Amino acid sequence: MTKPQIKIVNCTTGEEIVRDANDAEIAQIEQNAAKALAEKAEAKLKEKEKAALLDKLGITVEEAALLLS
Repeated sequence: MTKPQIKIVNCTTGEEIVRDANDAEIAQIEQNAAKALAEKAEAKLKEKEKAALLDKLGITVEEAALLLS
């Protein structure tokens, strides 16, 4: 596996530096990816729960929106 690259751009001068990520940065990248995956799974679960509730109530999304407006 190749190391992730970090790109630093100086907006004033336009200078660009590309380097390998250090261990702390790699750990942060992995932590961010795990958090994003967990958030995606949680959103998917909530969507399934909403669909199940609407089905249980026998109403559509549009009808639920009307009730909440």
